[in-house]
Amino acid sequence: MSNDTATEPEQTPVPAEPAKESGSGLPNWAVQGLVSLSAIVLALVVGAILIIIGDDDVKAAAGYFGAAPMDTVSAALTAVGEAYKALFLGAVGGVDQIAESLTQATPLICGGLAVSLAFRAGLFNIGAQGQLIIGAIFASYVGFAWDLPPGLHLLVAVIAGLIGGALWGGVVGVLKARTGAHEVIVTIMLNYVAIYLLVWLLTTTTFKRPGRDDPISPIVKPNAQFPQFGDTRLHAGFLLALLAAVFVWWLLNRSTVGFELRAVGANADASRTAGMSVGRAYVIAMVIAGALAGLAGSQQVLGTDLPLTDGVAATIGFDAITVALLGRGTPLGTVLAGLLFGALNAGGLQMQLQTQTPLTLTTVLQAVIVLFVAAPALVRSIFPFLPKERGAGAVLAKGWNG
Repeated sequence: MSNDTATEPEQTPVPAEPAKESGSGLPNWAVQGLVSLSAIVLALVVGAILIIIGDDDVKAAAGYFGAAPMDTVSAALTAVGEAYKALFLGAVGGVDQIAESLTQATPLICGGLAVSLAFRAGLFNIGAQGQLIIGAIFASYVGFAWDLPPGLHLLVAVIAGLIGGALWGGVVGVLKARTGAHEVIVTIMLNYVAIYLLVWLLTTTTFKRPGRDDPISPIVKPNAQFPQFGDTRLHAGFLLALLAAVFVWWLLNRSTVGFELRAVGANADASRTAGMSVGRAYVIAMVIAGALAGLAGSQQVLGTDLPLTDGVAATIGFDAITVALLGRGTPLGTVLAGLLFGALNAGGLQMQLQTQTPLTLTTVLQAVIVLFVAAPALVRSIFPFLPKERGAGAVLAKGWNG
């Protein structure tokens, strides 16, 4: 007996499409890079507005705007174009300019790595300035007071700078681990201690240059100086900064210690439950961060500013915070941000000389860049086509693990 009921063919289930990491399928690091580039563009726009407001020719043309509005527009475009042209050429317009940009970027990269590494462990290291100063003190003393063979003298001086910075950063890690002291408060206070310790040391016979009344140390001996590249100020410390970035990348992504640091930075309570020593991770992170900042101090006194002065750190330690923020706490991002800020510092001098645009404009640009990077929602409201990050994205206090 035949079955008259028609049997429907069995349908093959269609697998659901995998979820993409962002609207465009880009990984988080690429999305963050686009946001950072957009922040730079917005900062340049803000800088252009400030240039226009402060330019005398624009003000003069604006006086008869109603009669000839294009004169004002032309003067504004000329002012912005000349200023940014001078900034660009002053940063990368030739071999000497590129060398100066790299020289300016060298300590910023190491200082930025010091801040970034602490970020990844969930710590906000405001103390790169103090750690840099202590590292410079140690490296400078070995450089001008000791007599060692070529090569060995430089190596020992650099190691001394690393030890000095590591000790200063380690104090913060130990206090955080043992007493729960907040690292922001401790590092800020230690910055002041380091600054005034340097001022006092430069008045002692140990550090004060004989025959001088101003606070300046003897010049570091040639055996302890970084080799220079040609007739520029660029020295081998730049290569050391790149090696430091590679080391930090390896530490965070290829080592057990780095895994623990990232785990603690992502969730300290969960890491403690899993059997990890959170206090140990804090100490290790701050010791290594301090050593990186101390390396920046070594680069200053052994390569750029051979005598030790009370202005050896300038604002490098604080600028390193903005470098780390712009670099999203990653080694590669920190290197790129350091190069950008180094170029802005070098190009800003040429911009001021050629167009009388104040050098402080570059500081404004740096600050505005970080402001927009810290407010990605604001950037996306201006550029709505930007893709979004996967999940919660990179969070500062959680180590930017995205």
